[in-house]
Amino acid sequence: MASPGLLAHIAVAKYQDALPLHRQERILKRIGLDLPRATLAAWMIKLGIWIQPLINLLQDVLLGYDVLQMDETILQVLKEPAKLPQSNSYLWVRRGGPPDLPVILFDYDPSRSQAVPLRLLEGYRGYLQVDGYDGYNAVGLRSDIVLVGCMAHARRKFDEAVKAQGVHPDNPEKIGKAMEGLRHLQALYRIERECKDVSPEERYTVRQQKAKPLFETLRAWLDAALPTVAPQSMTGKALTYLHNQWPKLIRYLDDGRLYIDNNRVENAIRPFVIGRRNWLFSDTVRGAQSSANLYSLIETAKANGLEPYAYLRHLFTELPKTQTLEEIEALLPFHIKTPPLTPTPS
Repeated sequence: MASPGLLAHIAVAKYQDALPLHRQERILKRIGLDLPRATLAAWMIKLGIWIQPLINLLQDVLLGYDVLQMDETILQVLKEPAKLPQSNSYLWVRRGGPPDLPVILFDYDPSRSQAVPLRLLEGYRGYLQVDGYDGYNAVGLRSDIVLVGCMAHARRKFDEAVKAQGVHPDNPEKIGKAMEGLRHLQALYRIERECKDVSPEERYTVRQQKAKPLFETLRAWLDAALPTVAPQSMTGKALTYLHNQWPKLIRYLDDGRLYIDNNRVENAIRPFVIGRRNWLFSDTVRGAQSSANLYSLIETAKANGLEPYAYLRHLFTELPKTQTLEEIEALLPFHIKTPPLTPTPS
């Protein structure tokens, strides 16, 4: 029998600190605990199933607010029906919810097709911020969803073009098209830094006054630059991306709640990407699904200012006692204060 504290420790060590279960097995053995990796894996799978009601409630909150960001990354699952062990599956990430109730949800799917966002966004209405991947185009055709682009991807392409030319971004001696484009986008980011701590209404006003005129200048520059650069060059690709994504990239000007880029959801993916370097793959589909649920709870807890271990130990202690939906709902990260790190006396 595993205690809530031990379960929380193993889950956080793997999903937050990127410590694979086989290493945890060796660490535990050094202190006299003989817990095979298979046992640890079985515990994590059962936890992922056990917390599904909380994931369902979090999804209701996520889909009930009209601003949402989405991204996906590669996940390898060895024992997957009708797929080779070395083939790619995917972990899809959604970040949304009201500002005071942030939610981050991970979902496993064997596919990267446009059917996945259509499924994950069923019932959602509002803004959807994504990168330029074509798989989001189908959901963007829905009349109740407005696609918002990611300026970070556009800026990254210009930055890569500048570096490929051997030009340092701060060097004023050589200014080519890539550098010009990068400086236009940097100016937009400076405006965002100026208004990051104001209300959405004030941010909207600042963007209309300062960013909108810069976009008009940028559009004129882009139209003049496109015919002068080879499309297959790195600068040409950066210009083409900016041109093709233009209607989505300017959309953040319409609402002060929107962000200039998708970096928040990309930052939520980072712990998984770091962990993937160490544990490399999931063994089974059930393991991938449970991992997605545990990543969801940990990242949502962090987004709500909770320490992951303290939250999970509190959750694993209290969840077996719940008998009603209201009692389960009370255990969501944004409904509790920071749980105690020391055991509560009985």
